[in-house]
Amino acid sequence: MTISSKSKALEWLEELAGGPLTFGDLLASIREGDELSQAAFALELGISRSHLCDIEKGRKTVSPKRAARYARTLGYSEAQFVRLALQGMVEEAGLNLTVQVAAVGAA
Repeated sequence: MTISSKSKALEWLEELAGGPLTFGDLLASIREGDELSQAAFALELGISRSHLCDIEKGRKTVSPKRAARYARTLGYSEAQFVRLALQGMVEEAGLNLTVQVAAVGAA
């Protein structure tokens, strides 16, 4: 798979969302797929329910470091979580750019 290609799951989620997937959409999709309340999911992530709600609704951004921690906690790709977190920051800054992330130094 190339850096610019998307996973089938990501394409499917974007189709469901009706547009590009945000970090908040990703977390909400995982939470809803696991049939967890915001309170239970927030506890798993080590954050408050209100903070999770703000992330899911796009009112708060998440640092790349925190996104990677959430990915590890949930057992998902750090690269995808970090990419979406960075993309949110880029869009919040009003920049018309697309972020791509690749793992480096895996030996």
